[in-house]
Amino acid sequence: MPPKRAVKEEKILLGRPGNNLKSGIVGLANVGKSTLFQAITRCSLGNPANFPFATIDPEEARVIVPDERYDWLCEHYKPISKVPANLTVYDIAGLTRGASTGAGLGNAFLSHIRAVDAIFQVVRCFDDAEIIHVEGDVDPVRDLQIINDELRIKDIEFVEKNLEILKKQTARGGQSLEMRKLKEEQAIVESILSWLVDEKKPVIKKSWGNKEVEVINNLMLLTAKPVIFLINLSEKDYVRQKNKHLPKIKQWIDENSPGDPIIPISVSLEERLAGLSDEEAAEECKRLGTKSAIPRLVVLMRNVLNLISFFTTGPDEVRQWSIRKGTKAPQASGVIHTDFEKTFIQAVVFRYSDLKELGDEASVKSGGKLLTKGKEYVMEDGDIVLFKAGAAKG
Repeated sequence: MPPKRAVKEEKILLGRPGNNLKSGIVGLANVGKSTLFQAITRCSLGNPANFPFATIDPEEARVIVPDERYDWLCEHYKPISKVPANLTVYDIAGLTRGASTGAGLGNAFLSHIRAVDAIFQVVRCFDDAEIIHVEGDVDPVRDLQIINDELRIKDIEFVEKNLEILKKQTARGGQSLEMRKLKEEQAIVESILSWLVDEKKPVIKKSWGNKEVEVINNLMLLTAKPVIFLINLSEKDYVRQKNKHLPKIKQWIDENSPGDPIIPISVSLEERLAGLSDEEAAEECKRLGTKSAIPRLVVLMRNVLNLISFFTTGPDEVRQWSIRKGTKAPQASGVIHTDFEKTFIQAVVFRYSDLKELGDEASVKSGGKLLTKGKEYVMEDGDIVLFKAGAAKG
């Protein structure tokens, strides 16, 4: 008999499953979060003000994801309707030292972070006598440490409570399957607690196995979320890409959150550009010899959320859809309509790169680049797809 093929275990991603994932803008009070939120979403939500806790309830908006492929497809098909991908962004109230024990808006703030899937962490690196710093002076490394500690302390508290519940359940003893599962979960929770307490690092910074990831995802831990660090500079420092704090910030991130993206940004410049037309903003950037950081940070956030795109195209509509990396064709079709997933038959797929190279769909087909895929097909970034599904049962 031929040997059995080894079944490759699919790696479970940290974080909630789903395609409509959300990002939160986080930081201490008065570091530029709400102003950034307004600039990034080009809307008047948020509540920028020169005092702590100006934002109390998280504001929500959607920002369009810039993508040259989508732009090209719209130009190619000239559709009646155009629907780009978007990213949901929340402006979250400013954190303060002691938030994990309820100081300031602590508990509400931390629950708002628990509700998002990834974090834009804003750190202030500019001096301005008119904008009060909640800690009294500008020290970005201290601010980074405060946020790191508050999120970790809250996770420790949450994990300890969960462990307490599990210990009560396993104390009953027995050899049932359910008891063995509880004991296994208890051991995993103990290892998560040990990592947070002894290593003092975010949960996301350890390589966990699939069973451990399942437990972590159920706990919805604050330090299990991916982070992009946004370093808020003065306009002058942003243009010249220099600031006295940057080396120390990089050193801190390398030691405490290695591998996380660091993006210098000038929120004051972004606010000014957001108030201009696209042409005026491009002219101003050209004059300054710089460019907006916002397109880059939106694309980067999508990447850290493990989101990719597929497209549906035609003369009626070009639409960019977001799915998580590793999504199979039936689940991708369900993003368009839930009935499609239930009645999925096949996916007719071709690559954006092939369409652009060959010029039109007829050439793609005659060149053998039009593929028919079944239920096990894993979608790839840039797929252009037509899903075929049966009639839904009434």
